[in-house]
Amino acid sequence: MLRIAQFFLYIPFALLYPTRVKGKENLKELKKKPAIFAMNHKSNMDAVLLALNTWEKKYYLAKKELFKNKFIGGLLKSLGAVKIDRQNTDLGAIKNCLKILKSNKKLLIFPEGTRVKGEDMTMGEVKHGTAMFAIKAKVPIVPIYISRKPKAFHKTVITYGKPFTLEEFYGKKLDSTLLDEAGDIVAKKMEETKENYLQSLTKKK
Repeated sequence: MLRIAQFFLYIPFALLYPTRVKGKENLKELKKKPAIFAMNHKSNMDAVLLALNTWEKKYYLAKKELFKNKFIGGLLKSLGAVKIDRQNTDLGAIKNCLKILKSNKKLLIFPEGTRVKGEDMTMGEVKHGTAMFAIKAKVPIVPIYISRKPKAFHKTVITYGKPFTLEEFYGKKLDSTLLDEAGDIVAKKMEETKENYLQSLTKKK
């Protein structure tokens, strides 16, 4: 289903939402290997643009409300969406995510937990989920920065940072203190990816 969606949607989306992807070289060693893609969150279009502009399938968490429309829900599922109830502790979604990672697949997570509104470059607070999944599944994290809230006929840039691991936390009890510490590392790496993107803009001037 993903290939079909990519085939029919790539060209119209490329025309409507022109997107440039930078840093693909950082993914070479992760081909056909499990990883978490940690991306800042500007709109519901973020995951769609990432899915259509990269070939290897990625699964991602999507709030259950997005599945109310059958057409939209079907499209999201074809692109790898995993339904989650954000109002409650969704153990089923958590198990599905760990199963995805242990099956050598890739999982896209928005560490901020929700969309960060506004046109500035500020990122929101990083939640515990990304670190928890990475530690439990023992997989690397790829920080990703999307440059703006996608708008029709305005170019969006998606930048892949260098993969990193949280192996110093493997085998330890995942209490809130440890997850805070691990989450700080995730936030730092995502911030570095953002800064690399901003520096690339400066070099062009």
